[in-house]
Amino acid sequence: MDFFTQFFTRDYFVLFLIIALGIALGKVSFKGIKFDLSAVIFVALFFGYIFNYYHIALTIPPIIQKIGLVLFIYTIGMQAGPSFFGSFREQGFRFMSVAAVIVISGSLLAWAISVIWGVDLKLMTGLFTGALTSTPGLAAAIEASKSPVASIGYGIAYPFGVLGVILFVKISPKIFRKNIVQEEQSFKNGNLSDKPEITNRTFVITNKNVDGKSLAELKIRFMTKANISRIMRKDGALVVPSPEERLFLDDRVKAVGTEDALQRVELLLGKPTEEVIPQSGNLEIRWFVVSNEHVVNKSLAELNIMGNYHATMTRIRRSGIDLTPYPSTRLRYGDKVLISLHKGNVPIVTQLLGDSLKHISETSFLPVALGIVIGVLLGAISIPLGNLHFQLGLTGGVLMASLFLSWKGKTGPVIWNLSGPANQLLRQMGLLLFLTPVGIDAGTHLTAAFAQYGANLFLFGGIITLVPMILACLTGVFVFKLNFLSLLGAITGGMTSTPGLSVVDSMTDTEAPQLAYAAVYPFSLVLVIIAAEVLALF
Repeated sequence: MDFFTQFFTRDYFVLFLIIALGIALGKVSFKGIKFDLSAVIFVALFFGYIFNYYHIALTIPPIIQKIGLVLFIYTIGMQAGPSFFGSFREQGFRFMSVAAVIVISGSLLAWAISVIWGVDLKLMTGLFTGALTSTPGLAAAIEASKSPVASIGYGIAYPFGVLGVILFVKISPKIFRKNIVQEEQSFKNGNLSDKPEITNRTFVITNKNVDGKSLAELKIRFMTKANISRIMRKDGALVVPSPEERLFLDDRVKAVGTEDALQRVELLLGKPTEEVIPQSGNLEIRWFVVSNEHVVNKSLAELNIMGNYHATMTRIRRSGIDLTPYPSTRLRYGDKVLISLHKGNVPIVTQLLGDSLKHISETSFLPVALGIVIGVLLGAISIPLGNLHFQLGLTGGVLMASLFLSWKGKTGPVIWNLSGPANQLLRQMGLLLFLTPVGIDAGTHLTAAFAQYGANLFLFGGIITLVPMILACLTGVFVFKLNFLSLLGAITGGMTSTPGLSVVDSMTDTEAPQLAYAAVYPFSLVLVIIAAEVLALF
């Protein structure tokens, strides 16, 4: 027995044992539901309880928790930054309001329960973050309150936080008497997406006014907002759509753009055709990855790939979303761009953009370290507010710095953006290093918490999960008249619930839930962190 006991007094052994068991538990699926890395908190709580029961003295060094916290919060900001600022401009007021209803009502409920039933507000803050399945919110609460008690509430509320969202999105169409098929048709007809789908179409040149004119003279990009990606002559010859290339009657051209843009192309050039322009000859159409740091943050007008390389960029794929390229569009590190060009120009365009997945996957820790330093300094700034002084603190400072730096993308030679795999690895490592010591510490207080408040804690957690979703649904249906599928996507984003989104996604063939979720999630992520910090400070 002494052989095994000696290992449980070694902090590094216990740290990695809990991480391993937590990851294994998180992979267990029950009817499609998994807790993923959040399962680590349950294992850590159990170990903390056992250590306390058997009077085993073990403390993970506090620096481990701090390192985990700053890495986790920094990578969260890096992930959310570009779409966080864009969501206000692109998605508008309504989806943001749904998320605000969820977070604000949830935090007010936590505060009211604390006041009315006398529950420790630190514990209620943990219930609030668990009910909204927000681990970043828990991190902010613990840092602001300087207490691990919040993690007890998080562990109690989190399971129903996951299940409650799933149950709600399944039954809410019946409660609000919404027909999903009708909502799908309404979404398609209304085209509620702020990022219209980019598609392509082939046209036959039938407009006599176009005959013999060059692409530069026609100004198709300016006139229609679409791009010409291929040209095929009457005799079947393929030509590269360079500015000086001329169009003639009965030529075939392939245009890429939104439905509105393609309708304008039809008015300008001629009727559409089902004929397919093959990819052969001197023309090549391929994806390039932006990995050259010298072109990051440069606009397409500055690069002038059409004028310099007779190449046409037809779309940009950023974070899984296809965007229409405009002259003012600035490239970001890791963008994938689809370009139509002459085969002879492929090497030089490759050199211009980089096109190196290996380079994208290689991550320098220098920008991460500099970004965290900036965040720590920002969080330490004291802002006078009358007789009070306000500080962002460690969590707030690191979060605000990472949000801004990820949106900025590049400063001089420093590229702030992290590649997807690098961000995921650092985020997971930070989360694991943070949750394990917090859970162990909280586990020692578990018995006392249940002795004082009993099973009421589960009830309180359920209330904080369900009531904000009901209020958000009422707001979306009766105030903003939102499409119900979009509303459910916004609610799952407001609850930061990816399992909830997968359930809504299975209910429809449209992209309505995904678009709303993507718009709301970054905003809600940050708002929960702010709300948790405010609650914890009280």
